[in-house]
Amino acid sequence: MRRKKVTYPPPKTATKGGSAAPIADLRNQGRAVTIDPLAMMGRGELRIGDKVRIQSGLYSGEIATVESVVGGVIPAALVRTEAGRTRRTRTIDLAPYRPEAPASAAASAAPAASAEPEPAPDAEPG
Repeated sequence: MRRKKVTYPPPKTATKGGSAAPIADLRNQGRAVTIDPLAMMGRGELRIGDKVRIQSGLYSGEIATVESVVGGVIPAALVRTEAGRTRRTRTIDLAPYRPEAPASAAASAAPAASAEPEPAPDAEPG
């Protein structure tokens, strides 16, 4: 005796015809990805304790201190911001921080050096 062939109902998620957009168009809508090959080189000059400026990401523009440096395919560093938050970031996204001397302090230092009283030309010595 032969067995009866088992049939299954069609899945409820199946769509029948219609004007569905091609799959290729859905994949390319607004998702452009760029890969930075320079990230593999990293920044070799970063050391633990260095002050850096974060150039991209959540804490962009903030000053931070390097707590650890991790090598690998894309070198990374664990940094702690001045606000106390930590973040692991690519070393290529960190720039050494050099504090800038305020312009007003530099301007006030120059006249202070020449502020010594000069003897009047009419006064006689002694």
